[in-house]
Amino acid sequence: MFYEPRTGHGLTQSPFNAIVVPRPIGWISTLDEGGRVNLAPFSFFNAVSYVPPHVMFATTGPHPHGGTHKDSMRNALATGEFVVNLATWELREAVNLTSTPAPHDIDELTLAGLTPAPSRIVAPPRVAESPMQLECRVATHVELPTPDADDRNTVVFGEVVGVHIADEAIVDGLVDVTRLDPIARLGYDQYVRVRDAFRMTRPGWPVVDR
Repeated sequence: MFYEPRTGHGLTQSPFNAIVVPRPIGWISTLDEGGRVNLAPFSFFNAVSYVPPHVMFATTGPHPHGGTHKDSMRNALATGEFVVNLATWELREAVNLTSTPAPHDIDELTLAGLTPAPSRIVAPPRVAESPMQLECRVATHVELPTPDADDRNTVVFGEVVGVHIADEAIVDGLVDVTRLDPIARLGYDQYVRVRDAFRMTRPGWPVVDR
């Protein structure tokens, strides 16, 4: 099939999210200006540079309980900080629970029965149960075009200023992603568990002997 997104696809649900897969999940913790915690997962998330390292996450549409942005985006833009926590198989139910469109004053970290851990550099807490976290400072943000001013597409870029990795995930000086057991987003209500990894050395790159 072929379709133009502006004119529609004719399917039961949009296939776009099922085409761009798998998408890493940025489980974003932030603080609002009053110090209240927010935690939510975003599949519009990725790494975008090496030196210095930067990541991005994006939100679409307004908050269902009022406001032009989802809480995570609003907080990151207001305070200039956020933390990315790795979403894992063991934490999948908590990740899903924190996606609920809760009112602004709800602490999703506590709601999901998770433990806040202090960050080293930024103010937002980390999820202690997660085996990897990235402490980030906002570098810039971009408003993408949208036909509806109330349905905003906002991307925030954050410089990674601190990295936490569980010691047991490091083997012979390398991160073993299978020990982290991350999950990623597919289309619709589908996810994938990252348990298998295979190697291909890119031409001209040094071979890592494991």
